Amino acid sequence: MAGAPFAISPKTKTLFMSEQQEIQFLEGPRSRWVDFKFVIKVCLEFIRGFRALHFTGPCVTVFGSARFKEDSQYYELTRRFSAEAAKLGFTILTGGGPGLMEAANRGAKDVGGKSVGCNILLPMEQEPNPYLDKWVNIRYFFVRKTLLIKYSYAFVIMPGGFGTLDELFEAMTLIQTKKIQDFPVIIFCKDYHKEMLEYIEKMKHFNTISKEDMELFLVTDSIEEAIALIKTCINKYGLTHLAKKPSWILGEKR
Repeated sequence: MAGAPFAISPKTKTLFMSEQQEIQFLEGPRSRWVDFKFVIKVCLEFIRGFRALHFTGPCVTVFGSARFKEDSQYYELTRRFSAEAAKLGFTILTGGGPGLMEAANRGAKDVGGKSVGCNILLPMEQEPNPYLDKWVNIRYFFVRKTLLIKYSYAFVIMPGGFGTLDELFEAMTLIQTKKIQDFPVIIFCKDYHKEMLEYIEKMKHFNTISKEDMELFLVTDSIEEAIALIKTCINKYGLTHLAKKPSWILGEKR
């Protein structure tokens, strides 16, 4: 006998269908019309993200795990660092979710700073954390990663998992290959990242990266040292906080 039917929320159904569409896209060649429609969807997603973040100002992007709770030492560290970065006038930009992303946005709010997020839509329905002034929901990870890098003048890596390391190495690859300027990359928590740093040393030993590439990032446990490096970014690139004017033609609001 068949079991009783169960209800699926519209949001979950939409996310499931979106996931299925992406899986189909990754299966290989499809009709040109289907591929064209996918490209249009991606373009619209980028445009929506650009519109949402256009007025954020210079950002410091903080990457970190969604799984650490408020009682974690890493949560407190992330919150304190982000407060200090916000005091410099930077907007704190995160993936918009819980854990260390929440801690970063919360730190900005603690000192009256600006706090924004690029929230990823997932089947488990990740919700934006409550410390965001503004956020944009993004369907595709590659769009989200582009947005997190596009508006940032420093990348801060807190303890995390696959996603955090993905974002770290993408940022360093873009700087290494001169696709973006050599903005500061700061890796916090030496103990947590000990084995990863040993592996980077191994890559240097085998010449799969250059000795100069070791200068692309700072490893520290000190908020003061990290903030000092970010201050050099302000001086080096002459960052200003000139307000951009919204375009009424485009229906923009500040």
